[in-house]
Amino acid sequence: MPRRVAGSSSAALRPVEAAAGDEAPDQQENHERPRAMTAGARIRKLPPSALDEEQRSLYDAIAGGRRAQGRQLFRLTDEEGRLEGPFNAFLLQPRLGSALQALGSSVRYDTGLDDRCREIAILVVAAHWRSDFEWYAHEAVGRAAGLGDAELAAVRDGRDGALTGREAVVARTAAALLQRGDLDDAEYREAVEHLGAAGLFELLTLVGYYATLALQLRVFRVLAPDGPGPGPADATPAP
Repeated sequence: MPRRVAGSSSAALRPVEAAAGDEAPDQQENHERPRAMTAGARIRKLPPSALDEEQRSLYDAIAGGRRAQGRQLFRLTDEEGRLEGPFNAFLLQPRLGSALQALGSSVRYDTGLDDRCREIAILVVAAHWRSDFEWYAHEAVGRAAGLGDAELAAVRDGRDGALTGREAVVARTAAALLQRGDLDDAEYREAVEHLGAAGLFELLTLVGYYATLALQLRVFRVLAPDGPGPGPADATPAP
């Protein structure tokens, strides 16, 4: 796994000690996702009262921005107002975090991908990396976009054949990018035929962004608020 290069802030988050002796479990049965390799998060969540000026500006852009508008499908903050999921780590280096949150807002709200295709792609990333928070958040968004239990199970288990048309192409393309980091000629032609060159660019950017978040969530041991979510059946840990 690539190494993280951490930035700094005048109110940087402090590391949390890992519990001794905690290791990754062996392969799980059914649809259980292997739990994180340490018990608990590695960085503490920063309360709003502890934020410096740059951090507060980023906090406001996340907690009060486009993600916070309308119906709330997943938690952006906890009961104490601290950011949930990947957003807490953004505060470690608020200038870089601000760029990431702006990119995330664009790939969610400013692309030509329809809601179902966008959420299918995000959930393919979440399933590949077994990212608890990403699955928790975007399963809810996907359901709101009309994805049912059977479609969610197909995405989770990598069964793109259970999807149809453009949605199947999005799932296949995202999976190929995650597995090989490339598209062969036939996959490229199929993606461009269904999405266009601009749409493929959007999908490439979306997969890269959510893979970045999944990596950060994994290294910092950030689970969903209600614990580990469903993972692919009989899967070995993602690379």
